[in-house]
Amino acid sequence: MFTHSLLNHHKHSFKPTNIRRSVSLVSLLLSGVMAQSAFAATQVIHAGELLAIPGKSPLTQQTIVVKDGKILDVREGYISANSITKDAKLIDLSNSFVMPGLMDMHVHLQMELGPDNTKDTVKLSDADIAMKSVHYAKTTLLAGFTTVRDLLSESEQMYALRDGVEKGWIEGPRIIAAAGISITGGHLDADGMAPDLLAMKSPKTLCDGPYECRKMTRHAIKYGADAIKVASTGGVLSDTNTGTGQQMTDLELKEIVQTAHDLGRKVASHAHATAGINAALRAGVDSIEHGSYADDETIKLFKQTGAYLVPTLLAGATVVDMAETSDFMSKPIKAKAIRVGADMLANFEKSYKAGVKIAFGTDSGVSKHGINAQEAVLMHQAGMSNSDILQSATVNAADLIDMSDKLGTIETGKFADIIATKKSPLKDISALLSVSFVMKDGKVYKDL
Repeated sequence: MFTHSLLNHHKHSFKPTNIRRSVSLVSLLLSGVMAQSAFAATQVIHAGELLAIPGKSPLTQQTIVVKDGKILDVREGYISANSITKDAKLIDLSNSFVMPGLMDMHVHLQMELGPDNTKDTVKLSDADIAMKSVHYAKTTLLAGFTTVRDLLSESEQMYALRDGVEKGWIEGPRIIAAAGISITGGHLDADGMAPDLLAMKSPKTLCDGPYECRKMTRHAIKYGADAIKVASTGGVLSDTNTGTGQQMTDLELKEIVQTAHDLGRKVASHAHATAGINAALRAGVDSIEHGSYADDETIKLFKQTGAYLVPTLLAGATVVDMAETSDFMSKPIKAKAIRVGADMLANFEKSYKAGVKIAFGTDSGVSKHGINAQEAVLMHQAGMSNSDILQSATVNAADLIDMSDKLGTIETGKFADIIATKKSPLKDISALLSVSFVMKDGKVYKDL
């Protein structure tokens, strides 16, 4: 949402050299698919301490049996690999803490905030942005995050990245890719550019009024959106002095949510100011992103609707630091960053203590990719228990994206998304900063 690119289409002539290159590329892609199939052999994991179901007590000396990318069984004690099947491979995590793969419900895999963002807007091609997203995706996976929800990127490239990961062509986390629906001049619209660039970079899914918003929601889903993101309020990093108050009307929000739900898609709302948070919750959104200024009515609405709060404390801490130590932010952005970023921690603590459901999310892309687990440290500082933090990044996140039958716990039949740390994050949440083992869909991407 912060970096954009001009369309740069290239035509290729099919000379013999290009044909040879194409054959080589096809061979490379096929080898990736074949490598995926090679992991069909049974894997036997010895877990020293196993948090199979976050929120419950961990178990010691457990055996996890993985077959065809899924969890075949979880057994007490260390079972010999050969006793399972002759060709079973043993993965020894007997000196580690083992748990389900982490999940981040708010990332932007195509960018990282910094002084070059404005320049990148006009210098990077679509292909350049796609290559950056491949790099950031792998970085995120190796940090132990096996599933993410990308809440607004250049759609065509992001859908291709999502599909490439699913097909095994690219190493990255499982991606739930959202499209953004914005009002003209709203937080998800283009800003801070010359008028001709604004015309070129404005999203195709702008809408004003409920009927346009219904059409744009359908348009976004038609072209591949797994979820819908709206901005019910202004945003910190919009290069405009329009503030962080409510921007979308109640009717616009209701139309988007109803249309998305009718088509089987969930809706996430970027929301800072109280009025915008509450309007989005009344409209029936499934999650509030940031939720910086919740009040007592907000708490009641969260509980009535069952919506999740995705706090993104790391983004708040990041923009405050950048505003105070760098000079690339405009005056409107810097002022909003210092005010809102500094207030997010206390408001999160209020919501958590009131019993609001929390799903882990960082807004990575504002912060650097790969340090997503620092969100957990900030949540701990705000008073959230380590057990609840781990649950927010597994069980709760899976529920938010309607994948509880496949993800979030280590149980028979679920995807084999498994990570390990040397220390227990139940005792020291900073252990998540040093994930030593990563498996997704039964394939090992990072080993001891």
